[in-house]
Amino acid sequence: MSQRPIVFREHGHVHRADTCRPVVEAVRAGALRLEALARGTYPGRRLPAHALPGVRSVGFWDARSPQDWGLPLHRNEGIELTFLESGRMPLRVDNRNAVMQPDQLLITRPWQPHQLGDPRIGAGRLAWLILDVGIRHPHQSWRWPEWLVLTPSDLAALTRYLRGNEQPLWPAPSEIRHGFQGICQAVQDNNVSKLAVTINELFLQLLELFRGRRVPVRSSLSSSRRSVELFLKQIADNLGEPWTLAAMAERCAVGPTTFVHHCRKLTNMAPIEYLTHLRVQAACRALRQQRDRAITDIALDCGFASSQYFANVFRRQVGCSPRAYRQDSKPSC
Repeated sequence: MSQRPIVFREHGHVHRADTCRPVVEAVRAGALRLEALARGTYPGRRLPAHALPGVRSVGFWDARSPQDWGLPLHRNEGIELTFLESGRMPLRVDNRNAVMQPDQLLITRPWQPHQLGDPRIGAGRLAWLILDVGIRHPHQSWRWPEWLVLTPSDLAALTRYLRGNEQPLWPAPSEIRHGFQGICQAVQDNNVSKLAVTINELFLQLLELFRGRRVPVRSSLSSSRRSVELFLKQIADNLGEPWTLAAMAERCAVGPTTFVHHCRKLTNMAPIEYLTHLRVQAACRALRQQRDRAITDIALDCGFASSQYFANVFRRQVGCSPRAYRQDSKPSC
């Protein structure tokens, strides 16, 4: 599995897998205790090259007092399990706010943007594990590392639960709490063998949690249509890229034919037609709200290659020129 940080694009910004820069600065300032083993850009002692492949970051922090920082919106390269042992943690997952309580477990997947702090985190002890299982989109096949000793049927069941239910917060029974305590001790001792055993135990307890609660599994959450749907929700905030059909399909990790099929089902438009529709709508908003800005600049920011092409497309969709639209529109409040 790749050890390079993964890039995500959303809301007009480029997101890389979390580098935890605020955490590093807090540790340097003496405001936070951090114990972690990590790879890539994650902070902590480096994991040996061939030890526990797939583990990107594992460890804990202990904040004895409220902090003046939080982790901004980010994603990770795999499944992330986060356990709050003490304190309260305001967070945001999939544009929903919540407050994590002691003995709660947070589960996020690579396509779920999340942040810790609102905007700052409070005092508390928090542990985590980020394991790369080779996925970036809901429909992709999970590749668990060979050092996980759960049976193939148990791993298949765990995968179904994690793919087919995106509930982020769960009450953690004592077995999961003890599992994370064991992980924290193994990290602190730098004992990779013990860490492998405790991570296996944690995933087994997670599977038991799902089975015990009879967690419903929705196959639609792990479909290629779901991957396309998530992309279409994001593209409205990232219209300036020179999108092509091939580039959009590649971003979703599906073929062009599949992408066209799902796009038509979800929007009733072909991909480029839908993209153009979004760009014109964005231009309309900008013409109303940014009345002193040059029309050419608005056109380029919305992804049109030239002002003349923009004018032609705009007139065809709106029924008048961009200049006339601006003159006839009332300023947006």
